[in-house]
Amino acid sequence: MTDRGAIDSASPQEIEIFVDADACPVKTEIYRVAERTGSVKVYVVANSFISVPRDPAIQRVVVDAAPDAADDWIAARARRGAIVVTADILLASRCVKAGADVISPTGKALTEARMGLVLATRNLLDDLRSQGEITGGPKPFSQNDRSAFLSALDLAIVRLRRRGFA
Repeated sequence: MTDRGAIDSASPQEIEIFVDADACPVKTEIYRVAERTGSVKVYVVANSFISVPRDPAIQRVVVDAAPDAADDWIAARARRGAIVVTADILLASRCVKAGADVISPTGKALTEARMGLVLATRNLLDDLRSQGEITGGPKPFSQNDRSAFLSALDLAIVRLRRRGFA
């Protein structure tokens, strides 16, 4: 069940979750939330085959192998009523501008108010790395991160339902 681009004709009021799946450590949690809610559509987007549960609410989307193909696919569909799960700061910025709720796998909500600081930090660290400075990587993913993500995802769904999304 591989789809290379089209979303089913979903109601514009439907909550959709777009997962930047290549390095996402919380896919299983997203699948459980989708199953529990029964009304949330999930798009698992990657540039290679990723196994997903056999559930009509969960759709695998395989895009071209171009460097930003998955990001471009997700950003083109980001809108109010959508939740984007990504650790990619540039993708998060694009999706926030489009009105989507963006959550990192560690449970941090990436909002319009926070994006300036988050982008500045990303750019600073990128500059330091390009100059040979060792900045370290992200801390190891923990059970607390997983719990924070689930809380943030539940909160985003509740907030969208209160705004009239199904």
